[in-house]
Amino acid sequence: MKPRDLFDFVLLAALWGASFLFIRVGAPEFGPITLIGLRVLIAAICLWPLLWLMQRNSTNVMRSHAMPLAVVGVTNSALPFCLLAFASLSLTAGFTSLINASVPLWAALIGLVWLRASMNGAQWFGLALGVVGMVILTWGKVDFKPGGSGVAILAGLIATCSYGFSTHYAKRRLTAVPPLGVATGSQTAAAIVLLPLTAWFWPQANPSVGAWVSLILLGTFSTALAYILYFRLIAGLGGQKASTVTFLIPVFASLWGWVFLGETVTRTMLVGGSVVLLGTALTLGLLGKRSR
Repeated sequence: MKPRDLFDFVLLAALWGASFLFIRVGAPEFGPITLIGLRVLIAAICLWPLLWLMQRNSTNVMRSHAMPLAVVGVTNSALPFCLLAFASLSLTAGFTSLINASVPLWAALIGLVWLRASMNGAQWFGLALGVVGMVILTWGKVDFKPGGSGVAILAGLIATCSYGFSTHYAKRRLTAVPPLGVATGSQTAAAIVLLPLTAWFWPQANPSVGAWVSLILLGTFSTALAYILYFRLIAGLGGQKASTVTFLIPVFASLWGWVFLGETVTRTMLVGGSVVLLGTALTLGLLGKRSR
């Protein structure tokens, strides 16, 4: 890995890990839907000038793929972002990021059911191991009584399932659209879809300065800049290696939560999270015969 790729890799993990911190701070004051509606709007505003400067010709391709871009905008941004923001109202940043780390497991499962994708024995074992890790992680926390975290955990799992679907859908329908075009178009579609809800759920009390700062950082750095870094990593390392950033995100999310919010990392989070990440590595085929 080249030094620049390594720098981008670590910075991307730090930015996406910080997104859970920013959501944790902003969601209680803005509300999940308004926070995410403004997040994707800010990201779209930041990405459009870059698209016009670097890939202006790609706008014609984007127009011909408007519907697939809208589907990806909903399933990869609007819906999962809102669900994770809702989950963060009662779950710590580190815990929410560990649930988010199960995205490759959902992607593998959806690939099996939808695309009839094949998996070897190690990948099947990894998928089963990831499920066990999620059980360990959420054991004793799935309480659907008033005030319980069961609904929040369920929302997080639905969000990761949506990410998994979007991964396959984008590969099938948006291969002709440049990565920056996919990022810009999907964030724009998400902003348009959420705009009425953003206005409807606008908070009655004006959010604090800290909440506004968290929102701006979330939209500019943890969304717009993060997308640019991610697609640059895909170009330099390939999709599979770039996706391994998933393993570092919970580390940074837990670190930022501990430093800025005083959140603790429990033994259950360490054990369950480790099992999830190991299962994810096996499912992605990152731990093959040579590694073993």
